[in-house]
Amino acid sequence: MPIQVGDHIPEAVLAYIDNGVHRIDTHTLFGDRKLLLFAVPGAFTPTCSERHLPGFVEQFDAFRTRGIEVACMAVNDPFVMQAWGKSQHVPDGLRMLADGNADFTRALGLQMDASGYGMGVRCKRFALYADNGVVQGLWVEAPGEFRVSSAEYVLTHLPQ
Repeated sequence: MPIQVGDHIPEAVLAYIDNGVHRIDTHTLFGDRKLLLFAVPGAFTPTCSERHLPGFVEQFDAFRTRGIEVACMAVNDPFVMQAWGKSQHVPDGLRMLADGNADFTRALGLQMDASGYGMGVRCKRFALYADNGVVQGLWVEAPGEFRVSSAEYVLTHLPQ
């Protein structure tokens, strides 16, 4: 069953690059903070690169003004996530997180089979807002859609 509003974030380890490859467990990532995690099926893919990530780059300050940190995740390796972030001019503070083996994606119950596209297991397109490790908002896209996980939509639907 997929994660729901009110659930605690499951334990998993993600990776990112900051002067070398680092690992961060989700309890540390989500603990003692408000965090908006948005996830994409793949770095450098069309909708992800043309609309999803750019929306969060453009609205990054609006989230920060509300005291919310922002992170992007994909089932890719940390080198791909770093390169994608650089190509998209991601601001400092917007974390680019790799879930290379889809462990966290599976723990959330938000995986999809993209084998038909040669991509294997990937995460669904979604946005998740958590406060101190508890899910407060969750917006999961229907297959092939991009509406409810956009930065603009999430900003207007954040719980008060």
